[in-house]
Amino acid sequence: MSSKSFNKRTAATFFLGTAISGSWYTATSALLTGEIIPVVGAIVLAGLTPFGVNALRPGGNGSLDNHDMAQRLRAFDSHAIVNILDTSGVLKQVNDRFTELTGYTRDQLIGQPVSMLYNEQSCEIAAEMRAALKQGKTWQGETPLRCADGRVIQTQCTVMPLFNKNGDWTGSISARTDVTHANELLAERDTAETLYELRDDIWIVDAETHRFSYMNRVAMSRTGWRAEPYSERTLEDLGEKSGSHAILEVCKSLAASGKAMSQFDTEMFGSHFQVTVKLLPIGGKAGRFLIMLNDISDIINEERMKSEFISMVSHELRSPLTSIKGSMGLLLSRAAGELPSKARALLEISHRNADRLVLIINDILDLEKISTGQLEFNLEETDIAELLRETSAANSSLEQRHGVRIQVETTDTPMQVTTDPNRVIQVLTNFLSNAAKFSKPGERITIRAEENDDELRISVSDRGQGIPASEEHKVFQRFADLSNSKRAEKGGTGLGLSVCKAIVENLGGKIGFDSREGFGTTFYFTLPKKNSQVAAEEPASLLREAS
Repeated sequence: MSSKSFNKRTAATFFLGTAISGSWYTATSALLTGEIIPVVGAIVLAGLTPFGVNALRPGGNGSLDNHDMAQRLRAFDSHAIVNILDTSGVLKQVNDRFTELTGYTRDQLIGQPVSMLYNEQSCEIAAEMRAALKQGKTWQGETPLRCADGRVIQTQCTVMPLFNKNGDWTGSISARTDVTHANELLAERDTAETLYELRDDIWIVDAETHRFSYMNRVAMSRTGWRAEPYSERTLEDLGEKSGSHAILEVCKSLAASGKAMSQFDTEMFGSHFQVTVKLLPIGGKAGRFLIMLNDISDIINEERMKSEFISMVSHELRSPLTSIKGSMGLLLSRAAGELPSKARALLEISHRNADRLVLIINDILDLEKISTGQLEFNLEETDIAELLRETSAANSSLEQRHGVRIQVETTDTPMQVTTDPNRVIQVLTNFLSNAAKFSKPGERITIRAEENDDELRISVSDRGQGIPASEEHKVFQRFADLSNSKRAEKGGTGLGLSVCKAIVENLGGKIGFDSREGFGTTFYFTLPKKNSQVAAEEPASLLREAS
C-alpha cells in the first residue's frame, strides 16, 4: 500500500469518526439530561469508525478506490469545520465550511494566529489544547469561535497533532461541529423547566392571535386546563372563564402603543394578583406577550390585619394618654394648689412629652385612614387670614420652647375659601413645628397668605439649616429621615409631611417647598377658591391615589 493511499484513508477515517461522534454528541445532548450517554456514545462511535471503513472496502483488501474516497472527503468537508495550524498556532489552511460560518475570507485567516478567533475567556482552553498537542495527544472539548461580525458560535472540537516522517510535531488539524443551536435548545429547555416550577403563574401568548403558547404548572392548575391543550385557547377564552378582561385590554394597549411593559393589580380566580405584561418583539414584529401573575392575596390580608392592629392599638393608647395629659394640665394650672418648683419642672417635661405622643398617635391614625381612604373632611366657608392668626396663637408654646418668634403676614381683608379649617390648621402646625425645631433661638418664622383669582397660597418660612439638595426627593416620603434631621434628638416620626401632602391634595390643592441649604426653607400649599368641594365628593378615591 502506498504512503499516499494510506494518508488519504487515515484522513477519511479521522473525518468520518469526528463527524459521526460530533453529530451523536450534539443530538443527544440537546435531547437527553446528563452527559454520560452523549460522551460514552461519541467515544464508542469514534472507535468503531475505522472498523466501519474497513468493512466498506471492496474485497476486504484494505483499499478504497479514489473516486469513492473523494466523495467521502467531500461529505466530511461539507459537514465539519476544519482548520490546520503550524506549531506556532498560525492558521495554514481552512475549509469552505470554516469561512462560511465565521464570515472571514481565507485572506483574512491564513497566516494569522488562531488566537484571533478566541475571546479572553478561551485563553485557558487554548493553553490546555496546546499542551496536549505537544505531548502527541488528541484534545476534545467545546470551544467558542469569534466570527467576523462579533458573534460567538460554540463548537464541539477534536484537535489531532500532525507529525512528519521523522516523528517531529509539525502542527495540528482541528475538526469542529457547530453546537450553538443545540446549546440554545438546552438553555431553552432549562429555562422552561425552571419556569414550570415557579410559584407565580407564567403565560406566553401570541401577540396577534392571543393564543397561548406556554403555561407553567401553576397556571395550568389554576385555569383547569391541565388535561386540555391550552395551545387551542386564547385570552378571550380565559376572560370569559376568569374575568381577566383587564389583561386582554392591557395586551391590546401595549401592541397599539409599542410600549414594552405594563404592571397593574387586578382580581381574578377569586384572588388578588399583581400582573406584569411584557411585550417581546420577534424580528421587529410584535411576537409574544410574557405575562406573570403574582398572587398577593396573602400580602393584602396581612397588610389589612396589620393596619387594623395599629389602628386598634393607637386608639387604645390615645384614650388613657388624653386623660394623663389632661390631669397634668390641671396640676400645672394650680388646680391642686401650688407645686414645688422642682416638681413643676418635671411635670412640664412630662406634659410636653405627652403632647408629643398625642401627635405621633394622631399621625399614625391619619396614616391608616389615608391608606384605607377613610380620612374625613368637613368643608365650610373659612377666612384664611383669621385662621392663620388662630394657628399662630395655638402654637405660641413653640416660641417659648425653642426661643423663636412666629410672625403672621396677611391683609386685614378676609380671604374666604371653602375648606376644612381643622385640616388646614393641622398642616400649618406641622410646618411650624418643623420650622421651630430647625431654627436657631431668636430667629423669626413667618406665616404668609397670598391670593390670586384661582387659589390661595399659604407658606411657612424659616431661616434654619435648609434641606440638602441630594435629599429633597425624600421630604414627603413616609418615615423620611434626612441626614441633618437629628430625629432622635429633635423628635418626630417622619410621618407628618406625608400626612400633610395627603390632606392638601384631597382638599384640591398642591404642596411643595423651596430650600437652600444653610439659608432656610419655605414650605407652602395652595387651596383652590372655586372647586375645593371636590374633596367632599370623592375623598376615598383621591386618598387612595395620594397614599
